[in-house]
Amino acid sequence: MKQIWFSVCLLTGSLLYSSIAPAQPTASGALLQQMSSASRSLNYELAYISISKQGIESLRYRHAVIGNVPLGQLLHMDGPRREVLQRGGGISYFEPGLEPFTLTGDHIVDALPAIVYADFTRLAKYYDFISVGSTRIADRPCEVLRVVARDGSRYSYIVWMDEDTKLPLRVDLLDRDGETLEQYRVISFAVGADVQGAMQGLLKANLPPLLSLPAVENVQLSWSTGWLPAGVARNRRKLPNVAVPVESRLYSDGLFSFSVNVSPAGSGAGQQYYRQGRRTIQTEVRAGNEITIVGELPPATAKRIADSISFKVSP
Repeated sequence: MKQIWFSVCLLTGSLLYSSIAPAQPTASGALLQQMSSASRSLNYELAYISISKQGIESLRYRHAVIGNVPLGQLLHMDGPRREVLQRGGGISYFEPGLEPFTLTGDHIVDALPAIVYADFTRLAKYYDFISVGSTRIADRPCEVLRVVARDGSRYSYIVWMDEDTKLPLRVDLLDRDGETLEQYRVISFAVGADVQGAMQGLLKANLPPLLSLPAVENVQLSWSTGWLPAGVARNRRKLPNVAVPVESRLYSDGLFSFSVNVSPAGSGAGQQYYRQGRRTIQTEVRAGNEITIVGELPPATAKRIADSISFKVSP
């Protein structure tokens, strides 16, 4: 009950704060940028739980920088051992029943919430950063900040940041009605040389080979989007071989991502909608084509994008 009232207070506080918010984005944005920098540069260990519609996971994340080489370890604490390791620009995955492999990347994607690694200078053009106040998480005083898209077309975040280290101790992802979709919450953490020592062996560890991905082709599509949320840019993407030809394009605003996929409509195709946590799948059929939006979007936004798709007329 206390947590419910605290969430209400946070949401109410943000509304009351709106009249003075324009004076604060620079300070709040600077704090969020410090969180991103601290998460990439400090030596630390976090024991945390991840809560979503699918259940609760218990994880441990270690991060260290030794000789300018970033090192990371994400370990699932329950069930079969699942581990992800980072050494420099390589991210290695170890899953039961699968051959280990390595992909290129500058951080372990699932270790911390995506907002931790965001470019807040870029996001400041399309998002408001609102200071809500302070509270205590994991027995540590924290700054509390909200990150909200100005056009209201995306989900929002509430971030609890340790006042001393600037590390994120809790992050809630909220839908447009204020319902919590996902929560990251630190139970305990440590910062310092001991973590660096625990990660030392990773420098010489024998890691799986780098997995080669197919080259991305810059193809001309037979369709275009008429509307996208502010700040969304196109990324290159290539789908693996599938039975039905699919034209696909990936989009991101630097915080949330989604794809637009167009294929010939089958006999049983029709309008469908499915949402699980942060992910929405919106499908509709038009002009003999099946349009599917998949990604981290509210259902209304996904439908608006699908409705805006137009097809080029063949000469």
